[in-house]
Amino acid sequence: MNEPHPTRRGVLKATGAGTAALALTATACQAEAGTPGNPTHSARRRWTVPADEAPHRRTWMSWPTSDAVWGDHLAGVQRDIALVARTVAAYEPVILCAPDRREAARARAQCGRKVTVLDSIPTDDLWMRDTCAVFRSDGAGRMDAVGLGFNGWGGKQRHRRDAQVARAVAEFTQCDFTRAGFVGEGGGIETDGVGTVMATESSLVNANRNPGKTRDRIEAEVLRAYGARKMIWAPGIKGEDITDDHIDATSRFVRPGVVMVQVPPADREDIWARDAREQLAILSRATDARGRRLRVIKIEGPTEIRSTAPTFLDSYLNFHVVNGAVITAQFGDRRTDEGARRALAAAFPDREVIQLDVDRLMGGGGGIHCATMQEPKP
Repeated sequence: MNEPHPTRRGVLKATGAGTAALALTATACQAEAGTPGNPTHSARRRWTVPADEAPHRRTWMSWPTSDAVWGDHLAGVQRDIALVARTVAAYEPVILCAPDRREAARARAQCGRKVTVLDSIPTDDLWMRDTCAVFRSDGAGRMDAVGLGFNGWGGKQRHRRDAQVARAVAEFTQCDFTRAGFVGEGGGIETDGVGTVMATESSLVNANRNPGKTRDRIEAEVLRAYGARKMIWAPGIKGEDITDDHIDATSRFVRPGVVMVQVPPADREDIWARDAREQLAILSRATDARGRRLRVIKIEGPTEIRSTAPTFLDSYLNFHVVNGAVITAQFGDRRTDEGARRALAAAFPDREVIQLDVDRLMGGGGGIHCATMQEPKP
C-alpha cells in the first residue's frame, strides 16, 4: 500500500518505565557521566572516534525480542534484522547479541552461520547504534571504548539491560572503558573522524538526558569524548519521536568536508520537512574544523512508501557503511530509490550500494544505521 506524503517518524509509547525508575536511572547516569576518564589511560593519549567509513573489524547488532515494544510486528522486525545481519556478514564479521540462550538459538536459525550470536551480553531492544560502546583510536594502534550513558532516550523505554551494553561490549573486546561526561546516543552524533561533529540540540540539550547542563558544557564534553575540535548544531525537534530527532536520519558525513542531507518533496510542510530544510540551510553555510566550507549533497526523500506506520522512518541516509559496501533502505518509490542509489554510489565509489526492504524495522522509528554499530580496526 502506497502512502503519499510519508511521515518521518512519530512518537513511540513508553513501555512501562515508571517515574521513580526513570528518576533513579537518570541520577545514576548523571553520577557516572560526571566522572569521565579512566585512570589506566595515559593523560597524553588523544582518543578520536573514527568516521563510519574507516576500515571495520566487525559490526555489532542486537536481536529484538520484546512483545511490549514490537507487539504483532516482532516477527517481521526479526526477519528484517536477520536480513541486515546476513547482508553485513557478506562483507565483514557480525556479532549479534541476544538476551538468552533460547533467543540466541532463534537468531542463529534466521541469521545463518556467518553471523556470530552471543547470549552473554543481554539486551532489551535492537538499537545497537545507541546502546553500544563508541570505539575510539589513539592513532597508534590502540583502541578504547566510551559509553554515552544510555538512559532509554530520556526515559521513554525500559533499558535496564541496554544501559549495560556499552561496558559489556568493551569488556568483550578487551578495550578500556570510560564514561562520557554527557548522556546521549551514538545515532545522535555524526563525526567526520578528523575533528568535526554535528548533532541536534533537541537530542542532547534536553532535560531528559542532561538536566541543568548548558549547550556549551555539553558541547565541550562531546568534543572531549569524540576527540573533535568543532561542533555543528541544528535545533532539531523535541518530543515528537523517541530519539528527540537524531541527526543520522537526515544528515550524514560521507567523508571529511562532505555531508549528505535528505530533502523532502517541495509540497511537504510538516515538522520533519521543515527540520530537514533547516539542517540543509545550516550545513550549507557551515565550515568544518579545518575551516573548509562544507560541500552538501542533497538526496530526495521518497514521495511514496509502502508502510502506513505513523512511526515510519523514510530515510535513505540511515545507511550503514561496511568494508566494501553501503547498506541502505529502499521504499518502493522507483525514482527516488534509484536516485538515492546513484548518489550513494557516487559518494562511495569504492563500495557496492545494497538497498534492502526493511519496512518492518523502519516502522519502529529507526533504520539500518540505528540497528548497527561498527567496531573499527586498530
